[in-house]
Amino acid sequence: MDVRRITINIAGRVYPLNVPAAEEETLRKVGKQIENMIKDFEQNFDVRDKQDALAMCALKLGTNAEVVSLNYEKNINSTNERLVKINQSLDEIGK
Repeated sequence: MDVRRITINIAGRVYPLNVPAAEEETLRKVGKQIENMIKDFEQNFDVRDKQDALAMCALKLGTNAEVVSLNYEKNINSTNERLVKINQSLDEIGK
């Protein structure tokens, strides 16, 4: 596995990371997303403390992840229900 050493700057701090090459682009993108969120919170909500901005980012990202997870679960359940109905219809046709 190809591992790369990269640095990510978040809230004025540099974080050196050893990451799989396949994840490098994603980590850089997420780092930029967090930086943009911090700037947004600082500008729009008069947040001055980086710790507060980071906490707000964590809440927003966690909420987004939970919403995606719930939607995924609902889609899986809905798909399973439709597959059961299709199987029942096919069983009836095959009789």
